[in-house]
Amino acid sequence: MKNPVLGLLSFLLDKILFFVKPKANCISVADTNGNMYETSLFKRGDLLEVPRTLFVHFGIYLGNNRVAHLIPDILPVLTCKKAYVEKVVTNKRLVAGVLAKIASVRVDNVQDFAYGAIILVNSMDQHVKNNPLSNEEVAQRAEKLVGTTSYSLLWDNCEHFVTYCRYGTAVSLQTDKVNI
Repeated sequence: MKNPVLGLLSFLLDKILFFVKPKANCISVADTNGNMYETSLFKRGDLLEVPRTLFVHFGIYLGNNRVAHLIPDILPVLTCKKAYVEKVVTNKRLVAGVLAKIASVRVDNVQDFAYGAIILVNSMDQHVKNNPLSNEEVAQRAEKLVGTTSYSLLWDNCEHFVTYCRYGTAVSLQTDKVNI
């Protein structure tokens, strides 16, 4: 017999995702302008930003085409199968993670992290009062936090993760604008 709660959750996710227009090429080696990502411009410990529909997504560059980023994701608590969890997070997984308040700090390649968007590097440095820590310390902090964690869109999101890693304090300039 089908679980009615899971059926309702699936129904709600389908209705929410009806309004979300996912990109046809979710794994791309080029940005929205057709340019290849030039990872040689990134330094280990750089704070990377990619614009999304409603928010900006953040990550920490670890070197060798790898980015650590916090992303809502329900799958790590539902399965131990690494092959499933390592796949690119789909919109359904993301929405379910937001609703369940579960996320993971994961390491993806630059292309999967950017999801076809342009990448800004360290542009938050001009807006945060604290000076950045050394790039190596930033990267090491990010690597230590890899794994499943709690999530809150307003109080514990990807921006809080990167500002903690880079500046030693967890803040979100995006959500500060919302929290009046």
